[in-house]
This record gives sequence, C-alpha cells and structure tokens, in this order.
Amino acid sequence: MMEERLLRRNLSLIQDVARQSGAEIILAFKAFALWKTFPIFREYITHTTASSPYEARLAKEEFGSPAHTYSPAYTEDTFGEILSNSSHITFNSLSQYETFFPKVEQWNMEHAGEERISCGLRINPEHSHIETDLYNPTAPGSRFGVISGQMPECLPSGIEGFHCHCHCESSAEDLADNLIYIEERFGRWFPQLKWLNLGGGHLMTRQGYNVPLLIETIRGLRQRYPNLRIILEPGSAFAWQTGPLVSSVVDIVENHGIRTAILDVSFTCHMPDCLEMPYWPAVRGAETIEDPEGLVSSEQDNGGYVYRLGANSCLSGDFLSSWRFDHQLQIGEQIIFEDMIHYTTVKTCMFNGIHHPSLTILRQDGTHDMLREFRYEDYRDRMD
Repeated sequence: MMEERLLRRNLSLIQDVARQSGAEIILAFKAFALWKTFPIFREYITHTTASSPYEARLAKEEFGSPAHTYSPAYTEDTFGEILSNSSHITFNSLSQYETFFPKVEQWNMEHAGEERISCGLRINPEHSHIETDLYNPTAPGSRFGVISGQMPECLPSGIEGFHCHCHCESSAEDLADNLIYIEERFGRWFPQLKWLNLGGGHLMTRQGYNVPLLIETIRGLRQRYPNLRIILEPGSAFAWQTGPLVSSVVDIVENHGIRTAILDVSFTCHMPDCLEMPYWPAVRGAETIEDPEGLVSSEQDNGGYVYRLGANSCLSGDFLSSWRFDHQLQIGEQIIFEDMIHYTTVKTCMFNGIHHPSLTILRQDGTHDMLREFRYEDYRDRMD
C-alpha cells in the first residue's frame, strides 16, 4: 500500500534538489514502475529512464515523454522500438555503438522535424563503495561500461554524453568520492560532451542523507564543466519509505525448536531482493535478527518470541530468519513489512502460482484507490 502523502514528500525533496543543484533528476523504472501513479510524478519531474523496449514504451505511452534509454545489449529485432520511444540512447560498449549508432543517425535524418536522439557511452570508473558484489557494476570483470583504458583518444562520432552508474542506496559522501575517480579517469573527455548521467543509487530521501553535500557536489561539477548537463536517475529514492506490504499469518509450525510463521506472501515471488541481497526488512512491532542460516530457536527468545517468516511456496529457501515479537503470533494476525514499494512490484513473479498482493494507494484525503488486483488469469496468461 503506497501513501500519496509520503510519495509527495519524496517528490518535493527531489524536485528541490534538482532546482538547487541544477541537475535533472529522472525516475528509473527498474526500481519503480507503477504507472497509475505517474500523474502524481508528472507534477514534479518530466522524464524517466528505461533499460528495455517495454520500459521505453512505458515512458512514452504512460509517462508522456521519451525515455533516457540504456541497455547492456540492444538487439536488431527490438532496436526500432527503442528508437521510437527514446530521447537519449546510451551504448554499453564500443561494439554496440558501432552496430547501432548508424541506425540512430538514419532515424535522426528521417525525423528531422522532431527532437533528435542524443547518444552516449556508459563508462566504468572501476571504483565504488558498494559492498555487495551482486549489486556492484564496477567489480572486476563487470560487463557494464567501457573502462578508461579502452577509450579512444577522440570520442567516437556522435557521442554526446557519458553514463556512469556506480551507486546503490549510497550517500552523498560516496558520490563526492566516486567523482574523484570518474574525473581522474574520464575527465579529459568531458569538454567534448553535452551531458553526464551519474546513474541511480543516490538515496537522497533517506533519513540522515547529506542533501546539502549532494547539492554542493553537483554545483561544483557544473562549475568545473559548464558545458555539461548533469542527470541523476535514482529509483529507490522516489518510493523510499512510502508504503508497506501487508501480509497475514496462515499457519505456525515448529521443528527442532525453530518456529516458522507461514505467511500468504512470498520472498521469492514478492520480495526477491530479500533473498538476493540479502537484507532483512523491518517488520512492524518486531526486532530484526539477521540470521542467514535460519537457526535461531525458541530457546533463544530472550524475553520475546522468535519466529522465522516463511512463504506459502514449495521453495525450501523461501523464508528469512528471524524476528523477535513481544507476543505469540496467531493465525490470521497481520505481519507488516515496512518500505516494500521499491524493487518489489517490478521484480515479482508467479512461481508456484503464488497469488500477488493487491496494489493500493492511500490518498491524501484518506480514501483508498485500488491500483491492481491479481487473478488466476494473470498466472495462466504468463504460461500462454
């Protein structure tokens, strides 16, 4: 359930950062793509970023503006759709540039009366503060971007921008430090560019984030390179702390002293980042106990009641452990996972035919709007 009041709080902060810093801040669909909320977003921002033909179509058709598009690898059969729905296209490699840039040139010539598509290269500064390799695009051997040693002395024809993504729920201090490496390795090409996209992962709406430093850092960058339009494309920052996932206890089982509350939601289907990262989401009214092996038993309650939370699926690992409650859980009791809007709805699956939670928005006037309810047909049609 998303709360409109909290969403607007985040959007107002992001809009203010854009105004004060002079950067353009756009929404990354990979973290949030609930298109029925786009009318609210359009009051604060004008563009979005896409990484696939479907996302690019969503930008143009539902957000109302062409996408800033980047993909690790474009394909011949879908690149026409990318062209039709993009204002910016970033290539991940020099070989992708050589294959697809002629098609962009041709498109711009054939649509001379329209806004031309601007092209860029993704660069890899080989430095970040991301500790989890699964989310680190600058790790050794990464498939993302061109490293400085592979760059030609003169920029390839038609390249007007660089895209650099090396953050994940990161701080303003991380950005300031990473810019040192980015400028050191790629700064000599900056005077030839029109724009620099610093990617996502700038969690400016998190409590305690150093917003003044972010603004100061972007301003300083623009002063050093007045020719550059600076773009940020966070995803999580827009939907951060805007709504919970509400589940219910279906059953409670105990084995070798380990209690599991079986829920009507799934980590693998509805909250895959919890297993991929992994991270333990906050549960309302409970203390989080990070226990990757899931071996905290009822004998370790320490004055509370310790439970694994498990899903109603057949995957053995579809659980997290553990949480300490101040009471014994009851069948039918609600379990509320905080902050479950970003990186959940975009990554859900229907493994095992598990039913999806309905998507709702709590309006500022206290009314609820149902954004989407899921039915058997949604599962069946995926198998069609």
